Amino acid sequence: MILGLHHAQVTVPIAMEEAAIEFYSQVLELPEIEKPDSLKDRGGTWFQLGHQQLHLSIEDGVNRRATKAHLAYLVDDLNEWRDRLLANEITPIESIPIPGFDRFEARDPFGNRIEFIQRVG
Repeated sequence: MILGLHHAQVTVPIAMEEAAIEFYSQVLELPEIEKPDSLKDRGGTWFQLGHQQLHLSIEDGVNRRATKAHLAYLVDDLNEWRDRLLANEITPIESIPIPGFDRFEARDPFGNRIEFIQRVG
């Protein structure tokens, strides 16, 4: 039986690891958490995301802009996040509407698709 989601993983190019850590910790304000010693030499960083974790790993040779795969961040103020991304030169893209939610998507500076979604009504 699956009990829940423990973590999700995104990858960034090896040369952009430090910029990615800064983006996820500063722009998205995700707190870093300690990786196990046994995994530290693999690079990357882990972040706490509510009750789940986001694992940022490094990987070259991947066209991240060619996929629809993404993480959707549930937020309480969609406009604040839209403004924050614009202030960091990330262009929000309007998403197809779905009942009960407002949302938009974007690409992080490394090509990963991200969605911001807020409950309405």
